[in-house]
Amino acid sequence: MGPAGWAAGVVAAVAAGWVGYGWGAQCALPFVAVWRGPRGDRRVALTLDDGPDPEATPRLLRLLASRGARATFFLIGERAARHRDLVRAMVAEGHEIGNHTWHHRNAWFLSPAATAAEIVGGGRVLADLTGQTPRLYRPPWGIVNLAGLRAASRAGLTTVLWSLQPEGRRPRSPAQQLADCRRRLRGGAIVDLHDAPGLPGAPERLLALMPGLLDLIADRGLEPATVGTLLGGPA
Repeated sequence: MGPAGWAAGVVAAVAAGWVGYGWGAQCALPFVAVWRGPRGDRRVALTLDDGPDPEATPRLLRLLASRGARATFFLIGERAARHRDLVRAMVAEGHEIGNHTWHHRNAWFLSPAATAAEIVGGGRVLADLTGQTPRLYRPPWGIVNLAGLRAASRAGLTTVLWSLQPEGRRPRSPAQQLADCRRRLRGGAIVDLHDAPGLPGAPERLLALMPGLLDLIADRGLEPATVGTLLGGPA
């Protein structure tokens, strides 16, 4: 990437109020991206990145179904194309599908044209599989630049980051993740989780975390929800 590309990335990061937890963006101005729902809302959006995974995702879907919980899955297009039945199962079970690009590449190392192609390609395959055009976009690792934000806006996508990420770049045990959630979980939160092994072992740790996380949400009088539902207004 040339100096102009790096400069664009830095400007976008500052404009978005970017502060890292791992690679993830924790704060954003609303005209650039959303990172949480309304404060005081009784809902919590559960989001899953990097799938679908043929081993972990079906187990996660069964767990969510057993608890009557809905989530938003930010899917990588080329993985979705390989596991079409899983994508359709998500939609059939009431979950929301979001665009996580075609290949999951770092936008800071792509040209503007390549960045747009990643976003458009990911959205196209999801629309073909589900019959619904995704309205939500999550950049890989939460890394944004001006080209990505502009391409997402032109595609009619809302860029979604997060307010709580139990596991970032480094492995954390399910117990550590749950302790973090106990400290930081609030109504209106968008929780970033991973059901595919971008980080080795992440899906197994997620599956161990989820029962406790769902119990925590219920114990606090909150309700698991999709991002679209959370952003639709107060509960």
